[in-house]
Amino acid sequence: MHGRARSWVVLGSTPPDVPHSLPPLELFKLTHYRRSRTRSTFTIGEMSMRLGNFSVSLAVKDLPRSRAFYEKLGFRAVFGDAASNWLILQNETCTVGLFQGMLEKNTLTFNPGWDRSGNTLPDFDDVRDIQKSLKGLGVPLAMQADESSTGPASLILLDPDGNPILIDQHAPRPGK
Repeated sequence: MHGRARSWVVLGSTPPDVPHSLPPLELFKLTHYRRSRTRSTFTIGEMSMRLGNFSVSLAVKDLPRSRAFYEKLGFRAVFGDAASNWLILQNETCTVGLFQGMLEKNTLTFNPGWDRSGNTLPDFDDVRDIQKSLKGLGVPLAMQADESSTGPASLILLDPDGNPILIDQHAPRPGK
């Protein structure tokens, strides 16, 4: 591959330097789809999933105290309901969710279909498609999305150190 990934427009065939005799799962691991707005491509040598807007969700013990602390760091509340024990705070580049009594552990959170302001994107990777890809790669899931649904859904996986990763989609499945 000489250090660079090669891409081919999908024409219903396997890229020229991929062995045709590979089992389907191995072929998937070696080559995969990456959607763009105008075409689908196979990409060799890298993995791409559009997981959506990223934030850190913190399990806090005292919401007002935590909010005051993060406000001293330049964050401000942009969404949420303090009376219901949760707030979303942002600074120029970061998003932090504060959740009192809702999470067991601090959690990495991705929101497919949302931009940083919570606006729905016109095109994104649906959580059910992300789930199928993760399963195909042999990644165990702690909680699965209902694959027969089309509305909001979520899944949870754990990284190798046991840190929870929540993929939480609030938008309906995009029309393709």
